[in-house]
Amino acid sequence: MAFILSPLIAIPFAIAGQAVGTPEAKPQAIPVAGGDWAYPLSGAYSKGRGFGYNPVIGCSYCSTDHLGYDMAQGCGATIHAAGPGRVITAGSFYGWGNSVRIDHGDGIVTLYGHMLWGSLEVSVGDDVAAGAALGAEGNTGRSFGCHLHFEVQQDGVAIDPQPFMAEFGLPLT
Repeated sequence: MAFILSPLIAIPFAIAGQAVGTPEAKPQAIPVAGGDWAYPLSGAYSKGRGFGYNPVIGCSYCSTDHLGYDMAQGCGATIHAAGPGRVITAGSFYGWGNSVRIDHGDGIVTLYGHMLWGSLEVSVGDDVAAGAALGAEGNTGRSFGCHLHFEVQQDGVAIDPQPFMAEFGLPLT
């Protein structure tokens, strides 16, 4: 277990490959493992905040209503497209910092936030397949500690990524 220190708060975050509070994280695999969908990180990862009410004590800018699923392997880990689609954002995007958003059609958009500056491997307008490298895990925007903020939106409204991915046989654990 490691601690990330910032003014007035210490935030526990697991070392890459080890989940907080468990002996080891369950491995997740890329490439595609559920039809046309895949995990956004390849291999074991640590879970951070999940979807919904999830306050961060001591963080004045952190939303108490978390709209995504935080996962971490460590700074620089490759982030992959979860599904096929077209890149609609590649760069700075509000509080998510350096981000990629993919339009998958039928009102589904995925967001990959807090990526390292200079790491993006895609541009707006690119068509990507599930498992395509998008960039690297970072700590940009309103973030503390390297991680991926993975968000799924349906018709512009954030939905819980866990049951969404589970429908493709890709449980987020």
